[in-house]
Amino acid sequence: MKKFLFLIIISTVILSCKSDKKKQDATVYYLIRHAEKDRNTKDKDPELTEVGLKRAENWANVFKDIPFDKVYSTDYKRTQQTALPSAKSKGLVVLSYGTENLFNEEFKTKTEKQTVLIVGHSNTTPAFVNTITGTQEHSQIDDSDNGKLFIVTIADGKSSVIIEDHNK
Repeated sequence: MKKFLFLIIISTVILSCKSDKKKQDATVYYLIRHAEKDRNTKDKDPELTEVGLKRAENWANVFKDIPFDKVYSTDYKRTQQTALPSAKSKGLVVLSYGTENLFNEEFKTKTEKQTVLIVGHSNTTPAFVNTITGTQEHSQIDDSDNGKLFIVTIADGKSSVIIEDHNK
C-alpha cells in the first residue's frame, strides 16, 4: 500500500511539473557563422584555430542563459567545432543540416515554437536568415567577420531580426 501511495504521489508531482512548463509561443533562431578557421592548410575542411576554439567557447558563454531546444550545424569540422561548446553546455547533441535546401518544411516543423542555434558559413548564414524572413536584406558576411549574431523571431506569422556584433 505504501508503494502504491508513493507511486501516486510521484506521478502527481511529475505531471504537475510538466503542466507548469509553458509552451513557447514563438520560434527563435540564433544564427552564427563558424569561428576562425585554419587558413594555413590546403584542407578543404579545416579545423578551428586556437583563436577560433576560444571564440566557440565564448559563444557558449554568450548563450549561457538561452534555453536552446536544438543546435544545428553544417557537416564541416569548423562549424561542428563552433557549435559543440554551446550544445554541450545545454546537454544537447549537434544536429546536421544541409545548406542546399535551407529552411524547408521539414526543418520548420522540427523547430516550430523552439529556440534553436544554427551554425553556418559566411554565405549560408545570411542566406538562411533571408529564407526564414522571406527577404533579401542580408548579404554575405565578410570573410574576416566571425562574430555576427542574427536572432530571428517568428511569432504570429511575422518575423523580426536583431543583429549583434560579438567581434570583441
